[in-house]
Amino acid sequence: MFKRLRNLFITAAIFLFSAQAQLLSLSLTDASSALGDIFSSTVSANEGETSFRSFLIPFGGRAESLGNAYTGLCNDISFLRFNPAAGAIQNQTQLALFHNSWIADSKMETLAYTTRLKNLRDLSLGGYISCFYVPFTEYDAFGCRTTGSYYTETTGAFNIAYNFFSGYEFKGLALGATLKTAWRGVPDYTDNNSGAIISGSGLEQSALCFAADLGAMLQFNFLKFFYSREPNVRIGFTAQNLGAAITGFGSKQGIQLDDPILTLFGTGISVQIVKAITISLDVKQPVNLSNMNGYLFPYFGAGFLFQFTDNLAFLSGFELKGANPKFSTGFEFEFKKIQFNVNYTLDLATSINPLNRISLSAKIKLGDKGRSLIDAKVDEYYEAGLKFYADGEWEKAISIWQEALKINRRFDPAIIGIESAQYQIDMFEKIRQSLLIE
Repeated sequence: MFKRLRNLFITAAIFLFSAQAQLLSLSLTDASSALGDIFSSTVSANEGETSFRSFLIPFGGRAESLGNAYTGLCNDISFLRFNPAAGAIQNQTQLALFHNSWIADSKMETLAYTTRLKNLRDLSLGGYISCFYVPFTEYDAFGCRTTGSYYTETTGAFNIAYNFFSGYEFKGLALGATLKTAWRGVPDYTDNNSGAIISGSGLEQSALCFAADLGAMLQFNFLKFFYSREPNVRIGFTAQNLGAAITGFGSKQGIQLDDPILTLFGTGISVQIVKAITISLDVKQPVNLSNMNGYLFPYFGAGFLFQFTDNLAFLSGFELKGANPKFSTGFEFEFKKIQFNVNYTLDLATSINPLNRISLSAKIKLGDKGRSLIDAKVDEYYEAGLKFYADGEWEKAISIWQEALKINRRFDPAIIGIESAQYQIDMFEKIRQSLLIE
């Protein structure tokens, strides 16, 4: 038996070594070509008919490290790009800066903020300002540079969300919306004959966009074998980029509502298998609302998070969008309430040298407005009630659990404890009455 296992191991090692050697012998071009052939069937003929594509670029940070499989996780401020409902379930007020070095010289910078209100703890407000920009250089027929500027897409967004029916086991149904306004700035270009800059030529191709994201999120515990107040299962649903863009500024034709944007309908799930490991899955269906007959292939994503310590995590992900498979990896670490994330994404549009698909994020945790102290007080009341219950002092147990419910009326363990204690009191009263009758 041992010899058979040894021979099997040697055979497997030889196979893996041979496969690795063959892979290493392939050039990057060959590998890219092979991957392109494999996923060529996922290309949609109607791709590229929409504008404001920067709506599809993640801020960077945790979400991108997880292959953008984030609709059903959204446990940091990156939710603003993926599921607007998740603002109502954030534990901390957060201020974040994101830098995403996208393809070639294109980049995106983002400033974001979110908070849950103190008195209405299930209500959250937030927003972000984001700017995507690409250098724009124009050359004449002789190859001489005539103009140099930037193509930009700048977005401002406001988010509001509320978590309904939140409790101890079932964490509630969160609903949210993000309202977005974006401006596409196209620089002026030159006249082919004179070489002079045509004033207003860029404005005619610029656009103003109005859109909204809608989202929902469910949180609950299922097959959870570790203690934590956080739910181990989350399911999210979104409808993103519901809107259109206005063009024709400064043109003779006038303003027109003729510039469609890509709408996404998506769902995602995340499961915390054990306390240190979280897996997330996403699927999104892109739709061009101005051309409903133009089918587009769905997007798929998967993410893996391993939490080494409270302050250090490893993240990895895969995303398939069109015929471009993407592999992401990143590390996240925290230092004095500031959480940093460094991510690298490899896809068919990426140049290995230089490394041009790096994203960085820094999130400042500004506190939870006393929610953790409130939860600790509830736990203290509950534990005190358990001691009274164990000693048979059920009236005292009920009294102190009622104090816990004054703080958190949806704290299910206290509700169940009161029902159990009252049942014990009623049973002993029935027994006492029956003894008196006899």
